[in-house]
Amino acid sequence: MDQVKATAAFVANRSSHVVVDSAGLEKVVENIQDKIPKIEWDFEGIHYFDNGPLTVQYLFVLDTLNFCFWPDKNLNYDDLASGLKEALENDKSVFDADHLQKFTGLQLRNLLKWPRPLPLEDERVRLLHEVGFELERSFGGKASNLVESCGRSAAKLVATIASHFPGFRDHSVYKGHQIFLYKRAQIFAADLYGAFKGQGYGEFNDISSITIFADYIVPAMLRKLGVLKYSSTLASIIESNKEIVSGSEEEVELRACSIYAVEKMRDLISVKLGKQLEFERDLLGKKSDCDAIFCKCAECGVGPMALGLRCSNSISSTPSDTLDILLNRCYARAALIILWEEDTFYLLTF
Repeated sequence: MDQVKATAAFVANRSSHVVVDSAGLEKVVENIQDKIPKIEWDFEGIHYFDNGPLTVQYLFVLDTLNFCFWPDKNLNYDDLASGLKEALENDKSVFDADHLQKFTGLQLRNLLKWPRPLPLEDERVRLLHEVGFELERSFGGKASNLVESCGRSAAKLVATIASHFPGFRDHSVYKGHQIFLYKRAQIFAADLYGAFKGQGYGEFNDISSITIFADYIVPAMLRKLGVLKYSSTLASIIESNKEIVSGSEEEVELRACSIYAVEKMRDLISVKLGKQLEFERDLLGKKSDCDAIFCKCAECGVGPMALGLRCSNSISSTPSDTLDILLNRCYARAALIILWEEDTFYLLTF
């Protein structure tokens, strides 16, 4: 994902509100142990999987809808993943392209067995219509055909998704330059790799090109580790639990600098371990109350971002709490993750 890496570096080198601290980076890397633990993609069993095209269709629908949970304090990613899984188990045609084009908000709500309107429900429905229409128009109605058209290249898959599906175009304009982040498109490639364990529909010859997926917990975690430094203005916004507008300088800097910082960390760790780090396994984590606090809309360009004080409080608590938060499903899509457990830093590659 050269575009993502290059434009993240562009932002990091001109950032006004977020600074990547070189000393902080080096300190974190110094504390990383040689042994790199791995966690299975779906260890708690909330995803549909049949080792075939239907799983690909499920994952594409899932990642189409994977944003903005925080306005409903009881809603989180697990509800979405498990709800879609149950719906597909009950009706194997529920995510057919022609069905996706006809969804209403009420139908989506009923599908997930959710008792009230979903956050950004109209946008979710619009995206389902868009995905259904374009799958039918260009890929015979099947996400598996989309994947097969990319010749085992994760980078090509991300580019193809962004080209055909406007709702996945995670772009921003920063100081006159277009910035590419591609969070959910990269998540889809990572989900395929994790679900299929790097085989079949999940086999990519360039999976290590995927960057971290700039999430709201990523910068909070990097700040706690001393890798990111915030301006007093941005720190004040965050500590007062104010939303950060999607596409604003602050939001773009938080996300882009997180990508840039982890890429730099990756380079340093490669030197330390004497080998190139590779994308080994997708990571799926535990629930936490972060789902009800922070907005995922910013990650897909459809709404504000919240990075409030509760995240800072949570991350500064006990090591076990920190681990739970960093393993949260909302966060756990990244090529590199630093975890703090029993005062030891670990690097996960997946």
